[in-house]
Amino acid sequence: MSMGTDTGPEDAIQVSLLTGWLGSGKTTLLNALLKHPDMAETAVLVNEFGDIGIDHELVDTVDENMVELTTGCLCCTVQGDLSRSLRELFLKRVKGEVTPFRRVLIETTGLADPAPILHTLMNDPIIASRFYLDGVISTSDAVFGQGQLDRHEEPRKQAAVADRIVMTKIDMAEPDMMDVLEDRLKTLNPTAKIIKAANGEISPDALFGCGLYDPDSKSFDVQSWLREESFREKHDHDDHDGHGHDHGDHEHIHDPERHGNGISSFCMRYEEPIEWPAFVAWIQTLITHRGENLLRIKGIVNIDGEDNPVAIHGVQHIFHHPVRLPEWPTDDRDTRIVFITRDLEQKVIQDSLDALQQAAKKTD
Repeated sequence: MSMGTDTGPEDAIQVSLLTGWLGSGKTTLLNALLKHPDMAETAVLVNEFGDIGIDHELVDTVDENMVELTTGCLCCTVQGDLSRSLRELFLKRVKGEVTPFRRVLIETTGLADPAPILHTLMNDPIIASRFYLDGVISTSDAVFGQGQLDRHEEPRKQAAVADRIVMTKIDMAEPDMMDVLEDRLKTLNPTAKIIKAANGEISPDALFGCGLYDPDSKSFDVQSWLREESFREKHDHDDHDGHGHDHGDHEHIHDPERHGNGISSFCMRYEEPIEWPAFVAWIQTLITHRGENLLRIKGIVNIDGEDNPVAIHGVQHIFHHPVRLPEWPTDDRDTRIVFITRDLEQKVIQDSLDALQQAAKKTD
C-alpha cells in the first residue's frame, strides 16, 4: 500500500455485491428489484437467468447471455470469471450495444465467499479503473437465519463484510425471533444497516449509495460509509446501569465468543497524528501474517504533516489504494479505524500499531 492515492471516481461505474446464504431470500429480493423502475440504468450480473425466474412481461429483448427489461434494467449471465464478464459488459457499453448503465449489481451463489469478488474489484487494474465498489448487500432469513449462522461459517462472513443486511421473510417470523436475529447480526457487524423486507419488497435507494463516494453529491460521505458511531450506540444500549464507561482510545462492543462465533468488531481511535511510513509498514505486516483473519477494515487516518485525512479500506489480503480526502468531514480530527476480524483479538492489533508508532517517534 503506497501513498499514491485515488481521487474521486466521478466517471467510474458503481458496483454492488448481493450475497446471502442458500434459501435466505436473495433470489426473491433480486426478482422484486428487477421490477422496480428505480433499477433503470442498472446492469445485473447473475449466475443463471433461470434462478431468478424473470417475469416474461418485463422482458424486452433476449439473447443467449443477456436480457433487457422494460424497466430499463439489463441482466447478463456471468461468463467465465467475473473480470472477463465485467470487461465484456463495459466494452458493449462503450460500443453502444447495450442500454447505458451507471450501476452494476453482482449476484453471487449462496455458497460464495464474498472476499474473492471484492478482491477482483479492488485488485484488477482494468476493472478498478472503470468500476468502484459501492457496497455489499447480504440477505438473512428472519425464520432460519439464527440456525444458519450457528451452523455455517459462510453466512457469518457474508454478514460480517456487508454494508446493508436485508432481513427477509419478516411476514413469517415472530417479533421475538427477529429481535434475537437482529441482535446477532449487530454483534457480527455493527456498522451494517439492517433493513427488513417481506417478499423482497424494498426500495433500491435503501440498498445503494453506501460507498465512500456519493455520485449524486459528487463528494465523499465518510460518516455514512464508516458508521463509526454505531459502536458507541451499541455500547450505550448494552450499558444497563445507564452510565457510560470510557474505553479510552479503543472502543469495543462485544465478547466475540458470546454469539459471534469468533468474529469480533471494534473501532480504534488515535488522537495524535499517525506517522504514514510506520502505518503502511504496520498494515503490510498485518496483511502478510494475519490477512485471513482480517474480514474487513475501514478507516479515516490523520497523517502527520498532512492537512487532510486519508481513507483506507481493505478485505483480508487486499487493500484499495488509500484515498486522499479533500477535507475533514467534521471537526473530529481523530484517526478512526473500524475492524471486523475472525479469531484475531483487538489487543493484538492495538499493541502492534502502538509499538510501531512509538518506534517511529523515537527515530524522529
